[in-house]
Amino acid sequence: MNLALIHDRLYIKSFWENRINADNQHAESEEQRMNKSALKKLRGEWIVRLENRNKNLKKLNDSFVKKARMEKSADQT
Repeated sequence: MNLALIHDRLYIKSFWENRINADNQHAESEEQRMNKSALKKLRGEWIVRLENRNKNLKKLNDSFVKKARMEKSADQT
């Protein structure tokens, strides 16, 4: 083979290996950054807060509906 072709192949191979390694390092650092982030914890806390709020609002609504039905049935008698 021609020496220039061998050099070109080695250059291309090393270029892509370096590119792949850089991309892998970037992906790892991004994953570490996401794991350190407090965003998951905050989302979880807000989900719990919203679920509790919805549950309390549903109870409040149910009690109002029950009270209204009782008043309506008392008025009919």
